[in-house]
Amino acid sequence: MGVRIEVWKELTGRDIGFINLDLAQEYDRLVDVLLNERPDAVVHFAEQRAAPYSMRSPKAKRYTVDNNVNGTHNLLCAIVQTGLDISVVHLGTMGVYGYGWSGTAPIPEGYLTVKVPTPDGDLDREILHPANPGSVYHMTKTLDQLLFAFYAKNDGLRITDLHQGIVWGTQTPQTALDERLINRFDYDGDYGTVLNRFLMQAAIGHPLTVHGTGGQTRAFIHIRDTVRCVEIALNNPPKRGDQPSVFNQVTETYRVRDLAELISQKTGVEVANLPNPRKEAAENDLMVTRDRFVALGLEPTTLSEGLLEEVRDISSKYAHRADMSKIIARSVWNAGMETSPDLMR
Repeated sequence: MGVRIEVWKELTGRDIGFINLDLAQEYDRLVDVLLNERPDAVVHFAEQRAAPYSMRSPKAKRYTVDNNVNGTHNLLCAIVQTGLDISVVHLGTMGVYGYGWSGTAPIPEGYLTVKVPTPDGDLDREILHPANPGSVYHMTKTLDQLLFAFYAKNDGLRITDLHQGIVWGTQTPQTALDERLINRFDYDGDYGTVLNRFLMQAAIGHPLTVHGTGGQTRAFIHIRDTVRCVEIALNNPPKRGDQPSVFNQVTETYRVRDLAELISQKTGVEVANLPNPRKEAAENDLMVTRDRFVALGLEPTTLSEGLLEEVRDISSKYAHRADMSKIIARSVWNAGMETSPDLMR
């Protein structure tokens, strides 16, 4: 972190402050930071971010809940305690909706209009879309939603929740300025995202690891669009007294096997169908509404050969760092589930 901050100062003349603070454990320090800095907004990314990691052991499950839920609640509670008018932008996940629950019906942005039968007739109500988490990680994000709803209603906090798809890509215009600013590139079975994993595997000649049938449909977004969406959310906060604002932060949906086939055709690397360590439907549809970001100016980055090549080139450049024993996904959703042996050494 220190090196990246120094490089950014060298290139742009701008300073980035850094405070190493455990949001889930150091509440009093958090309050002091808010009072000293008096920010207009807080972008909350401070959560354990991997579904497979959250399922790998009892210790990992407990850490994920303790860290994610406590961190989110501490932030909200601290904002109330300080009395400052701070808007919150939180990085959530499309996984709060679950996959396949609504069939081919488009998933709305956060809220669902329902009719409540009563003896006096139906009442129209808007509720949070029913949650259907598929891991402990996703469960913590659904709990975050309830915390947001309460603090918005009770204390008037201004909160935006970004239900993000799977991130792919490596560079933003800022990180591309200098190699020393490059983002981390996770390729392992716990933290690596599926498209980046495929491109890294293709770069080193490793079979593309498709779990189960590959019929899982997922939502995707390029990293540069992630940054742009956060900017849009910061510039368009809800008003005090509004319910939390929810954006579906996605640009495209694909079946996993279709992505694998796309990469295989471009690179000649074979596809390997492996046992699925997750407890999930073998096939699912996924239709997502994403009108709000587009209406506010997002120009979606879609899969293109140039961007795929960018990721593969970076993967090739750093291929010597690859640890083959980390590629296969081995964190299972239930004890005793089958996993694959290493395919390369």
